[in-house]
Amino acid sequence: MKYCLLLSFLLLSALTTLAQNDSITHTLDEVIIKENRMKIPFSKSSRNINIIHRKEIETTPGRSLQEILSFTPGIDVRQRGVSGVQADIGIRGGSFEQTLMLVNGIKLSDPQTGHHMVNIPVPLSSVQRIDVLKGPASRIYGQNAYAGAINIVTELSDRFNVNGGVYGGDFGMRGGSIQASLPIGKLKQNISVAHDASDGHWHNSDYSINTLFYEAGIALTNSQELKTILSFANRDFGANGFYTSTFPDQWESVQTSLAAISHTLEKGNTYLQTRAYWRSNKDEFRLVRNDPSFFQNQHTTNVYALEINGRQDTDFGTVGYGVEGRQEEIDSNNLGLRERTIMGAFLEHRMNFSKHGDVRAGLYSNYYSEYGWKHFPGAEVGYQLNPWLRTYANFGMSFRIPTYTDLYYVGPTNIGNEELKPEKAINYEGGFKILKEGFRAEIVYFNRHTDNLIEWTRADTESPWKPQNFNEVTFQGIETGFHYQFADTQKDLKLSEISLSYNYIDANLIEKEGIETRYSLTALRHQLITGLQLTFKESFELTAKMRYIERMSLDPYFLFDARLDYNRLKKFSFFTEVSNISNTDYVEAGTVQMPGRWARAGMNFRLK
Repeated sequence: MKYCLLLSFLLLSALTTLAQNDSITHTLDEVIIKENRMKIPFSKSSRNINIIHRKEIETTPGRSLQEILSFTPGIDVRQRGVSGVQADIGIRGGSFEQTLMLVNGIKLSDPQTGHHMVNIPVPLSSVQRIDVLKGPASRIYGQNAYAGAINIVTELSDRFNVNGGVYGGDFGMRGGSIQASLPIGKLKQNISVAHDASDGHWHNSDYSINTLFYEAGIALTNSQELKTILSFANRDFGANGFYTSTFPDQWESVQTSLAAISHTLEKGNTYLQTRAYWRSNKDEFRLVRNDPSFFQNQHTTNVYALEINGRQDTDFGTVGYGVEGRQEEIDSNNLGLRERTIMGAFLEHRMNFSKHGDVRAGLYSNYYSEYGWKHFPGAEVGYQLNPWLRTYANFGMSFRIPTYTDLYYVGPTNIGNEELKPEKAINYEGGFKILKEGFRAEIVYFNRHTDNLIEWTRADTESPWKPQNFNEVTFQGIETGFHYQFADTQKDLKLSEISLSYNYIDANLIEKEGIETRYSLTALRHQLITGLQLTFKESFELTAKMRYIERMSLDPYFLFDARLDYNRLKKFSFFTEVSNISNTDYVEAGTVQMPGRWARAGMNFRLK
């Protein structure tokens, strides 16, 4: 790690020299964080939140949501292959089962397994922003937001525009997308289609991903709006090493559908939203690709949900409230025909004290048909020490019930455990946040004490994996980072922005003698991320990202990626990017050997 730290120091020193004549005059636009009920400016939030804006999505050397999230501090992305074919996302040492994914506040939790959590049926071209909330989010979103939540935000435009692109690269990679905003009177609507495919970077790693997304909204009155979402994604892929190295010819096909409709009333000090949605996921898995009779799983899950969320501004602060009902069902040749009912109720209050402080406290209560009532209290307090420096602290409780795979799976290499108990944790966080013109910085300490942690274990390599509960485990760590955006100058070559973050996580989970654990002891320990963006004559943008990753009980590795854009904001633009320039030999998940150095290039267009 010392070599990576030295490299980062030399890089930042060189960048400082290059930018010494640049003055910072850019003011960051205020971003509003929407959490279904409460609406809080980013600068007033008393949580550790990362926001990935559209520009960063476009210029980051990564063409999938998973690849872009891998450059976010504190986020552990473990890909099986390239372009996000399948990936597990953990936050602050948490497992992929403990992260909640959302689209515009709609929960995408899957009762079968968290491996499907990032099967987002939204093309990257339609994503306008990604909000990453680290730390306990159960008080806000309920079940599954155990270690954090990631909200994918799309937006409707009232202007006509069409954009798209095509690309190709190593391993027979090819793909393209087209996205159109087509307003008709008061009706605003977006439609996007995307295709991504590859022959694979090693044996049986080919894939094909197709995504269709439609979103529409219409203003019924000055204070009422109706919105709908219809989306579908299909993924077919060779799964060599995804779940076991014993069978290299594994294959999987997953279809994810999402339909939602919402009505919003916002008038004066009152906000009220009613939303209904349905999420379906069909998963076919074969242990031998061309021989389904050898071993085959077929799972179909359906989630039906109804939510009512609201807030009321009063003289004594803002009150948030809501209720929800969810029905989760699965029809599986392996897990059986099962269903569960989840009900939830939410209440919280946010108010100011003195001239510079604010406090927020609330409770989310969930009823589970299998486990009864569970309650998630939490509170946050923040204080503005001066206009650009804020300190904050918070605490909250988290809860996660086992998935159907945790409980009932039966296979050659994995066996469920019907005796599992739900996970629960108490979380604490405190930190400082600086927001001053073009400069952002934050330092955070967090502590998550877990009871009944669910972890997959086995006695030896000849035995199948089986989950069990660990009594008490504490994850704690420190997150630091800064982002520096420079003002425009008259130079032909100029530095636009630089960033640096370092995260350290410690866990007191110790393997029992004779027992091997699968996930928790491979969580992040050290994570160092640096990045920069250079521009030349307003036409070329060079974005470089470097990562040093060291996980518990695994060998560390260093990755260097870069992307060059030409005329990115013009009608026609071109890009080329190279991943793993350092040609590192590494594994992120399962036994999937990730590719060495590889490249791709493409062109994009914009019509307005």
